[in-house]
Amino acid sequence: MVITQTPLRLSFAGGGSDLADYYLHGAGQVISTAIDKYIFVIIKERFDDKIVLNYSRNETVDDTSEIKHELIKSCMELTGLGTGVEISTLADIPSEGSGLGSSSSLVVGLLNAMYSYLGRQVTAEQLAREACEIEINRCGRPIGKQDQYIAAFGGLRRFTFNPDDTVTETQVDLPAQALRHFGNHLMLFFTNRTRKSAEILKEQKSHTVAKREILEAMMPLVDKIEAALSIMDFEQVGRLLHVGWELKKKMAAKISDDGIDDMYNRAIKAGALGGKIAGAGGGGFLLLYVPMSHQDTVRNALGELFELPFMPERDGSKIIFNIKRYPFK
Repeated sequence: MVITQTPLRLSFAGGGSDLADYYLHGAGQVISTAIDKYIFVIIKERFDDKIVLNYSRNETVDDTSEIKHELIKSCMELTGLGTGVEISTLADIPSEGSGLGSSSSLVVGLLNAMYSYLGRQVTAEQLAREACEIEINRCGRPIGKQDQYIAAFGGLRRFTFNPDDTVTETQVDLPAQALRHFGNHLMLFFTNRTRKSAEILKEQKSHTVAKREILEAMMPLVDKIEAALSIMDFEQVGRLLHVGWELKKKMAAKISDDGIDDMYNRAIKAGALGGKIAGAGGGGFLLLYVPMSHQDTVRNALGELFELPFMPERDGSKIIFNIKRYPFK
């Protein structure tokens, strides 16, 4: 049996520049962090030759070609994992529409579990690259590369998406105490709505060329946030999040609406310095940077919303259980 633990993520700046329509014509960059909320994948051997899948639904099939879950199917095909296995997935948060990169974390975790089950060790870079291959190329999802890379590498990192299709990563190295201090000033609220990110991302992707000027205006925020983090000026990070959110809303009509604007404005009025809707927008989680002295006021202002406590996570996808037994056959 093998169990993997793969973190979800929050992006601070640069989202949209990880789409090929952007970075193939000039490098894109994103700064993001893994968080201590996870996707778990469990693979165990079966005594028969069935493939049994347990996720929000259940499947029992005789061959990989019969699998309905396209991500699990693609991961099995890519890794060469065959029949006679049972695969289960568990998530700390709603698995779809959260804005925390859950689908990419799932793919990274699946690949990591399958390779480990097959007795192969692979790098974080390979996990991220192959997760992109599965989601973007094989499954045709209109997404970028940032989620797969932060899920695989973990930590607080800056990624550069190069025109030659390679990705460069750099860790933003904060002392443990400073990282906790930063995390203590971040608040995450569920907006009570989920959304199909593909619809928003399709619109954003189609506007990438026309709205390249907006993306290029967002790019310097990555440098500025990294610089602010490096000198532990965390309040400046909060203010820069606000600047980025105002720009992001111009990328597609469904990124925000009157309801989301109302939530955000109430939070700002209550003392938040800045924030954004996580992921594609339109729902999911609202991320805010709030000084400690104003956090209770913000909680009261958003009293109808569920708060999800979290902290940054230093590790990427990892094996947390691996026991080898004599095979049944």
